[in-house]
Amino acid sequence: MDRLTKKEEEVMKILWNLKKAFVKDIVAEFADPKPPYNTISSLVRILQEKGIVGFKQYGNTYEYFPLLSKKDYRKRYMKEIITDYFDNSFSKAVASFIEEEQLDQKEIDEILKLIKSK
Repeated sequence: MDRLTKKEEEVMKILWNLKKAFVKDIVAEFADPKPPYNTISSLVRILQEKGIVGFKQYGNTYEYFPLLSKKDYRKRYMKEIITDYFDNSFSKAVASFIEEEQLDQKEIDEILKLIKSK
């Protein structure tokens, strides 16, 4: 599976949040100015053709739902980012977040707690 485009990711974030939706429901979730209905309909059909979104048909209307979980998508592309940008090193990735994001002590303690629990 190729990485989703930014627009496809936006639609998927909405579907992951709503769990299932008609195109009009997806459009309603966008901030103003809302994208055209036909644009979102086309994006959803592309996602469906890629096997990322499923649908249930009600006459001429389709209700869409994610086939790919947010967790699975995140896992796949976090691994890709770590490989491409951090020399396949999780420790370099965490160090980068600590340095660049200027995490406060509470966030650092939470990271340490997660590490120790594994």
